[in-house]
Amino acid sequence: MVALLSRPAQAAAALHAGPASARSHPWWRAIGASVRGAAHVRGQLPNQDAIRWSGGAGGALVLAGSDGHGSARCFRSDVGARLAVQTGTRVLCQALATGEDLADLGTIERLVRSVVDEWALAVTADLRLFPVARIEVERLEAKSGAAATASVARQPLLAYGATLLLVAVTARGILYLQLGDGDVVCVSDAGRPWRPLPPDERLFGEQTTSLCTPHAAHDFRVSFQRTRGGGAPPALVLVSTDGYANSFRDERGFLQVGPDLLAMVRDSGLDAVGACLPEWLGEASRLGSGDDVTLGILWSGSTGASGATVSSTDRATGAGGVW
Repeated sequence: MVALLSRPAQAAAALHAGPASARSHPWWRAIGASVRGAAHVRGQLPNQDAIRWSGGAGGALVLAGSDGHGSARCFRSDVGARLAVQTGTRVLCQALATGEDLADLGTIERLVRSVVDEWALAVTADLRLFPVARIEVERLEAKSGAAATASVARQPLLAYGATLLLVAVTARGILYLQLGDGDVVCVSDAGRPWRPLPPDERLFGEQTTSLCTPHAAHDFRVSFQRTRGGGAPPALVLVSTDGYANSFRDERGFLQVGPDLLAMVRDSGLDAVGACLPEWLGEASRLGSGDDVTLGILWSGSTGASGATVSSTDRATGAGGVW
């Protein structure tokens, strides 16, 4: 596990503007959308991404995003992604409800292991209800050969392979967790973007770490940003699958999305931005990667500015939503 814990948030310290006390008790809200990629529409494939958020008392909020793998062996990755966001939000919300210390490395390691184990149990339960059909085996063998079919038979979790990105915001700080590709980007009050997680050199091309591997719990990247006691929280946190970043010409163009969205939220309100997300993401896919595109946004507005506090119920979306 690659961890950055109890750090002074080097990038954040340089980027946050204004006194921390001005926003020391933010009330977080979430919006998000997931759209089927243009290439998936043409190929009659499902949206293999998933997004979910869930909150509770005191302004705590958990956001999860997942990208099911496009490999032929991962022929149920859309289900794997859906189970990933369900499991991730449930495990972290349970930890928040019982007062777990999300800044403690031992606690984080245990929670990550719980996410991986519970995802595997959920996949196993799905396989019991819906055993792999002959047509699925025949399609896989036709696309990738007998070796691919044998690999899934040996390791059934492969069929459900997916990434997972998790962000949990609390009164004490923000926990960032990532397995596989995708992006987590924070935006300061001053409108400057920064990445809270270290890069993973194992991710290149179509290669990615995954929930379906035996060592998944050790492959998570972790960071905790303290916001209590003088640390300023970001104004926005963006969580996206790789189909979004891959729709931009370069890294600079992608990172500019955060400041632009922050300006839009301040000018038009979070609800208005949330209503536009499906159209914007669909256009990004059509003009860019062609892949499924998912974006979740956490905004640290106060109750007075947002007009609403976080509800205690779950929200899952496959199109667009605001909370």
